[in-house]
Amino acid sequence: MTLDLSSRCEDCARGQPVKVLVFGNQEVAAINYFYLTHDSPFEVVAFTVDEAYLKEETLCGLPVVPFEQVEAIYPPTTHKMSLFLGFRDVNRFRAEKYSQAKAKGYELVSYVSSRAITWPDLVIGENSMVSEAVVVQPHARIGSDVMISSGAVIGHHSLVQDHCFIAARAVLLGKVTVEPYCVLGANCIIKDGVTVRRACIIGAGSYISEDTREKGVYVIKPAGLMPKSSDELGRLLTWAADVRRAKGGGS
Repeated sequence: MTLDLSSRCEDCARGQPVKVLVFGNQEVAAINYFYLTHDSPFEVVAFTVDEAYLKEETLCGLPVVPFEQVEAIYPPTTHKMSLFLGFRDVNRFRAEKYSQAKAKGYELVSYVSSRAITWPDLVIGENSMVSEAVVVQPHARIGSDVMISSGAVIGHHSLVQDHCFIAARAVLLGKVTVEPYCVLGANCIIKDGVTVRRACIIGAGSYISEDTREKGVYVIKPAGLMPKSSDELGRLLTWAADVRRAKGGGS
């Protein structure tokens, strides 16, 4: 689980480009390519995807090759791989591809944005991503195959275990534990000291104040449609200004 971000690989230390294959052939893969190309020591040389989903031969100007044959074309002795995927099947699809890539002999790279706020004691596993504007406080640990989206906060002494997905602006306060295969929705808040049990789904905007149940799904009610239109309620939005004008206070 431990990864030293200052010297991730011998090639980086020698100043040589580290050749990386990106799994996928759609928008998420293109974003992954952009991150690694513009903000990492890695050189993306090709994409790979399951043969059944190989529709185009190129993406971002690079070849797309069948995952079933990838090791014969780009051997794991000279290439690494990146599998930054979504939370399909509560992260199990990404975990399956992670295991398959490892079985082929590939080392999987992690990415920590230069625009994230981290500290020298950060511990992070393989195939994990920390996006821009993420805050990871001191003594926090991140496992392997963890996706952390923009603006999330990982509080001090927190532990995010393997195969998790943390959406944009989710907040983990201090000493939070997130067990494997969890999905935390955007803008959710996990109270300090809480454990989110294995394979939970925490809906967007939810507040979790106590330990969850394994495989639990926690959601709040979505915003409801009011019976009146915005035209009918528009005056309420400017009422204070109208009162000031009526009293001679100007705009």
